[in-house]
Amino acid sequence: MILINLVIVFFSLMSLLILHEWGHFIVAKKLGVRVEEFGLGYPPRLISRKWGETVYSLNLLPFGAFVRIFGEDEKIEENRSFSAKPVWQRMLIVLGGVISFWLAAFIIFSLLSGIWGLPSFVSDDFAGEAAIQIIDVMPGSPAEKGGLLPGDFILGFKSERGMLAIDQIGQIQDLAKTNAGKEISLLIKRGKDIIEKKLIPRFSPPSGEGPLGLALVRVAKIKTKWYQAPLKGAEITVKKTIQIPLFLADIFSKIFKKEKISGLQIMGPVGMGALMGDALKAGVDNFLLFLAMISIWMACFNMLPVPALDGGRFFFLIIEAIRGKPFPVKLEQRITTFFFLLLVFLMAFVTFKDITHLF
Repeated sequence: MILINLVIVFFSLMSLLILHEWGHFIVAKKLGVRVEEFGLGYPPRLISRKWGETVYSLNLLPFGAFVRIFGEDEKIEENRSFSAKPVWQRMLIVLGGVISFWLAAFIIFSLLSGIWGLPSFVSDDFAGEAAIQIIDVMPGSPAEKGGLLPGDFILGFKSERGMLAIDQIGQIQDLAKTNAGKEISLLIKRGKDIIEKKLIPRFSPPSGEGPLGLALVRVAKIKTKWYQAPLKGAEITVKKTIQIPLFLADIFSKIFKKEKISGLQIMGPVGMGALMGDALKAGVDNFLLFLAMISIWMACFNMLPVPALDGGRFFFLIIEAIRGKPFPVKLEQRITTFFFLLLVFLMAFVTFKDITHLF
C-alpha cells in the first residue's frame, strides 16, 4: 500500500510539471513558434520519435519535463523563431506554463466542489457535520506551551467522566472559561495521528486573546450544484492565489519585526511528497485538495521575478517593452545561470533538510 501511495504521489507531481511545460508548448504552437522538442524527464535520452516538426522524447531522469523552443536562448531572425516574435507574444508563451498550474487548480476545485464539497468556514449555527480547526497559536499562550499547532483539529475534551466530543467553537470557549487555572486534556487530530495535549487556560489573557490563546475556525464541506461548480472552482482559485502573497507578506513582516512564527516549516519536493502521502491516506478528496493548493503555490513561485523562473523571464520582457529593445542576451544568460545554480543549491539544501527531518 505504501508503494502504491508513493507511485500515486510521484505521478501526480510529475503530471503538474508536465502540464506546466505543456502550457509553454501549446501557446508556442498556437503562435506559430517552432517547438523542437518536448521531453518527459531529463537527458540522457532513452527513446524519441518525431511527429511533424517536433521531437517527443522519454528521458532517463524522471524529475519533470522540458520544451526546447526554436530561438529561445539566442536571437534568430526567422519567422518561426521565439526571439523574432513581438514582445506580447513572447510574454504569452512564458506565461503559458504558469497559467497551466492555475488551470489545473481550477479543474480540481471545480470537481471537488461538485462531487465531494469544498471545506468552508461555517458558524456554530450550521447544522451539518463540521470540525474545529486551529488557524493560529498566540506566542507564549497556554496553547503554545501545550504543543498545539496551526492546522490541528480539536476533536474533544477528555475528563474523568469520559470524552466530550467538540464540534462548536462556543464549546471550546465555555470549556476554557469554566476551567481557568485547571489542567485540561484536549483530543487533537494532527494529520493522520490522534494525540492528547494537556494545557491550563489562563484567568486574565491579553487583550484580543482568549484563555487558551487560539484562533479557531469551524470547517464543513459544502457541496455545490454541478452547474455552479466551475464558478466555485474559479472563485476558490482566485482567493487562494491572493492569499499566498498576503501570507508571504505577513511572514516577512514578522521576520522583520523579529516576531516568532508558529507552525512554519520550509520544505522541498521530499517534504511535499510526504505531506501528499498523508493527504492521500486521509482520502482522495483531501489528496486532490492538497494537489490543487500545490499547483497554486507552484504558479505563484514561478511568477517570482527571479531569473531562471518564468517570472524572471517575464520581467526581462517587461524591461524590453519599456526600453524598446531587447535586454542584452549574454548578460541575461549569465544572470539566469547564476540564479539557476542558486536555486539548485537551495533545492538541494531544503531536500537534505526534508530527508533528515523525515528519517
